[in-house]
Amino acid sequence: MRVLILGATGAVGGQLLAESLARATITSVIAPTRRPLPPHPKLINPVLDFSEADAEADFWHVDVALCALGTTRKQAGSDAAFIKVDKDIPIAVAQCVLAKNAHTFGLVSSVGARLGRNLYLNTKAELELALQALGFAHTVIVRPSLIDAHRADRRPGESLGLWLAKALGKLLPARYRPVPPAVIAKALLNASLAKPVVQGSTTTTLESEQLKKIAES
Repeated sequence: MRVLILGATGAVGGQLLAESLARATITSVIAPTRRPLPPHPKLINPVLDFSEADAEADFWHVDVALCALGTTRKQAGSDAAFIKVDKDIPIAVAQCVLAKNAHTFGLVSSVGARLGRNLYLNTKAELELALQALGFAHTVIVRPSLIDAHRADRRPGESLGLWLAKALGKLLPARYRPVPPAVIAKALLNASLAKPVVQGSTTTTLESEQLKKIAES
């Protein structure tokens, strides 16, 4: 099985990469990035600018694609730049792998994703809908709460949210408790490699409180 990972240099994407490389059922891992990754016998690492990527390149020929790509409005610098990274690039990649007969697309979305005025949540919801409309045999969407990870880039709002969530502990509803990147990655990978129960186009949506159980399955 050939698996593509989008966002392999991020907190969740890095865990997806490590987990995928370790699985015997996965023969090749394709991870396009802007900067080179450490080499591995199973890794194919196209170094590219996504805005200039060749839609006909052979490396899009995969069975399963997993997307953990994401940024923040502050990091991106504008609403348009944020939308490009968090929605436009994933859709473009999804179209490339679907054209090469990928059967499954897995996405790291967000708890509370919904259409509305909130830029972040609205963008995630629009991406979810766009991916489902493409017609993959299986679309997997995971919606984690705050990601409990140390980040090289400072995200003050996220850091404050994590501190508060940890302080509240079990007083906080399960859906809104922080989730480690490894749990998100394993849940997305397990669900994406599982065959859908029904034939035809189907979507599996996993909320944050479900991820630990799926990760351990």
